[in-house]
Amino acid sequence: MSYESPIRDQLVTGGKTYHDVSSDITRPLENAPTKSWWFGFSISSIVLAIWIGTTTYTMLVGIGAWGLNKTVGWAFDITNFVFWIGIGHAGTLISAVLLLFRQKWRMSINRSAEAMTIFAVVCAASFILSHMGRPWVAYWPIPLPNAFGTLWVNFNSPLVWDVFAISTYFTVSLIFWYCGLIPDIATVRDRAKTKMRKFWYGFFAMGWTGSTRTWHRYEVISLILAGISTPLVLSVHSIVSMDFATSLVPGWHTTIFPPYFVAGAIFSGFGMVLTLLVVAREVMGYKNYITTEHLDAMAKIVMVTGTMVGLAYITEFFVAAYSGMEYEQYAFFNRAFGPYWWAYWTMMSCNLLAPQVFWSRWARTTPWFLFIMSIIVNIGMWFERFVIIVTSLHRDFLPSSWTMYTPTLIEVSILIGSFGLFFFLFFLFIKFLPSINMAEIKSIMHVGSDDDHTHHTEHHDKPVTEKGAVHGV
Repeated sequence: MSYESPIRDQLVTGGKTYHDVSSDITRPLENAPTKSWWFGFSISSIVLAIWIGTTTYTMLVGIGAWGLNKTVGWAFDITNFVFWIGIGHAGTLISAVLLLFRQKWRMSINRSAEAMTIFAVVCAASFILSHMGRPWVAYWPIPLPNAFGTLWVNFNSPLVWDVFAISTYFTVSLIFWYCGLIPDIATVRDRAKTKMRKFWYGFFAMGWTGSTRTWHRYEVISLILAGISTPLVLSVHSIVSMDFATSLVPGWHTTIFPPYFVAGAIFSGFGMVLTLLVVAREVMGYKNYITTEHLDAMAKIVMVTGTMVGLAYITEFFVAAYSGMEYEQYAFFNRAFGPYWWAYWTMMSCNLLAPQVFWSRWARTTPWFLFIMSIIVNIGMWFERFVIIVTSLHRDFLPSSWTMYTPTLIEVSILIGSFGLFFFLFFLFIKFLPSINMAEIKSIMHVGSDDDHTHHTEHHDKPVTEKGAVHGV
């Protein structure tokens, strides 16, 4: 039987064969880098150098190099941390949740999304180290028995929960990503023409033979890891939201934060996936594998989660008004009409209003428009975190301590530089590892005309050839 109904659009276009899939996806690995790759890699390397310089300066001088003050003790650092953790959520969602729901359109995009998760968590972790002020004692939150005498971490603090949640999330995501890579690394190993490439790809292929037993174990471990990863999609950003929700600061002390943060994380994560894949399908020549149907499906998720986030914004105002608490009411009035009104309305415009264009199929399937919208989505989600953090802190319970926060050049440079770190790692990934899952793509290639289905029915017991003459399930 076929994975797809005849009336559904094909997920792989261009009449590709199994051999074509292997050749197309391994071509960037086997050939010299293109000018487009060198251009992107060079720009990201320059921006990465800015990140290294400004982060080093911060660690040497201290966080006094930032614009923080006694009232606003959190700002760009935690804003960027929450932003990057959110970016990483789409990878786990695409890989794990959509795998469990048997969504075949995930197969062309899951590999890049998983890699994006790893790199985004690395970027997020860098802001934790910077914010500590004394990164050489970063191991203190880890509960090492008898290491500190009578000093123990506060297990009631969500900041400590972050350590466990994010480290678990990173570990499981890394294992999931690597296990999915093994069959494709073995394909690259078998195609390698130099001893060095054959050795290294052979080393990371871990002796993959492609036998029935290895494929069975691969499928079992994929389902197990998907089952482990799915709760992490909900738990990680819920715990991050509790960094705020367990405080008494007006604007933070709310029960809506966990689901609201999870929806926002998926929203921003899919925005970044669109940013990466719209460019990749053009530069890498993957239009037959990342089709407009893939873009359409992702745009629908962006629209739904954007609407959920917008509903949360409106709900917060309603709850503050209904509560009768003057501090809570003023906190939200200050967000919308106070000194940072421009940040609030940028957030509302980018996150609630802009995604509504995706009700139009043209907007969901036009690559250049999707690219622009994906940038707008991530700008909006960054401003969301900035608004939540800064506007709740800069005017607290005591008017005499009210103050304004202004970021310094060092903070802005670290933010921009973190994108350099992210894209530097991503460019290395697409050059040395298959950015599309070849093994899974080959399992859905047989969608097509009625003749193909008839052909498959007549020859179901014949072996599958690389040329794809007979399409087996």
